[in-house]
Amino acid sequence: MSGAAGHTADDHALGRVPQSARYSWWSVAVQRFGQVSALSQFLLGATLGFGMSFWTAFWAFTFGAVILEVVAIFVGIIGSREGMSTSMVARWLGFGRGGSALIGLAIGISLIGWFGIQSAVSAQGLASTLGGLPVWGWSILFGLVVTAICIFGFGSMAWTAYVTVPAFLVLVGWAIVSELATNDVGALMSTPPPGEPISLATGTTLVAGGFIVGAVITPDMTRFNKSSADVVKQTVVGFTLGEYVIGMSGVLLAHAIGSPDITTILTSSVGWVAVLVVLLGTVKINDWNLYSSGLGVVNFIGTVTGRRVNRAVTTAVIGVVGSLLAAAGILGQLTGFLIVLGVVFPPIAGIMVAEYFVVKKWRGVLESSRADGDAVPETSPTWVPATIVVWAVASLFGYFVHVGLGSVNSLVISFVLYVVAGRTGLLREVGTSRTTDGEVAEPATATA
Repeated sequence: MSGAAGHTADDHALGRVPQSARYSWWSVAVQRFGQVSALSQFLLGATLGFGMSFWTAFWAFTFGAVILEVVAIFVGIIGSREGMSTSMVARWLGFGRGGSALIGLAIGISLIGWFGIQSAVSAQGLASTLGGLPVWGWSILFGLVVTAICIFGFGSMAWTAYVTVPAFLVLVGWAIVSELATNDVGALMSTPPPGEPISLATGTTLVAGGFIVGAVITPDMTRFNKSSADVVKQTVVGFTLGEYVIGMSGVLLAHAIGSPDITTILTSSVGWVAVLVVLLGTVKINDWNLYSSGLGVVNFIGTVTGRRVNRAVTTAVIGVVGSLLAAAGILGQLTGFLIVLGVVFPPIAGIMVAEYFVVKKWRGVLESSRADGDAVPETSPTWVPATIVVWAVASLFGYFVHVGLGSVNSLVISFVLYVVAGRTGLLREVGTSRTTDGEVAEPATATA
């Protein structure tokens, strides 16, 4: 594994990752696959399988995966080229410093939610098989263990992925084979869903929403990649295998058991080994949930207060909050949570891609600073009001307009509106901020 030398717990949170600190594509790909093949995909597959036929769920996963791959590849290439985290590079991708801080906060909040959901799944499995503590107690304990892993940064998480990803795949494969061996797979593929029906449009939105935050924050991971080709390879392999192998297995198992409860499904298949499946499946995704949440919140605090806070300390605080949310029962709000994520986050990617590849109003600033070693631009726009309006309009359109897919609608609308705003001169900076300390570098004036 290359690139580990010189890493600190801060992990270049507010700067570029230098080429000397980049990793091989395989090292990053293992973590990408670990994200997409997580226990949450099992949970999503079981949710869809409980309300959809096998083939309807297949198309929901297919359409959802295409949306996610397109988003992840384009924003991932940006991250690889610029070497900066999502909330950091967004300052020069249409959002300005203030807008990027809002992105950081949105990412932080959403990933705290995911952290809590994943911890709650683990806690249920631990409580039902090992006992000793109530679910809320296991939620807190498990969350704190994952928090400890994240505090040490990317290198610690890479080694965690090397251990947990293969082990998880072996154990989950055993669970799938054990359960399906006692059922007629052909019959399961043709049986109606055991629960209340879910439409294809809703199912696709759930799939997209299930990992859209992960797709949007792809630069947090791909800033450690050495090339755009590496980004494409790891994205296609990771998403395709993760969505189909894990997601569709969840669909079949939900049909076999007649329940969307992931703990029930696993314990009925492999008994106490389900504890290991749950633990490994959660650790290898929850560390990234917490890590990226920390990066976003660090950026938000830095923008609002003008002070640089330590990523590791911030991560520790967020980990405690997420653990408490798990203990409070956030798992019960999963479906509504996914629908909101599925329409709020795609516009962020739409705007970033439109700015970087089409409008290019601030791309030259990024390129000139990148040419000067690993420096970041000295200043960035403080606010770009038109971008915030585009984000809000696209999100509302995706949520309230029920023609087509909400996630696709919000993504496309944001891209089109941003390009129109760029072509008509509506993208005006309001103020300029120094990158290093957040102080205003110039009087707040609107510029074309």
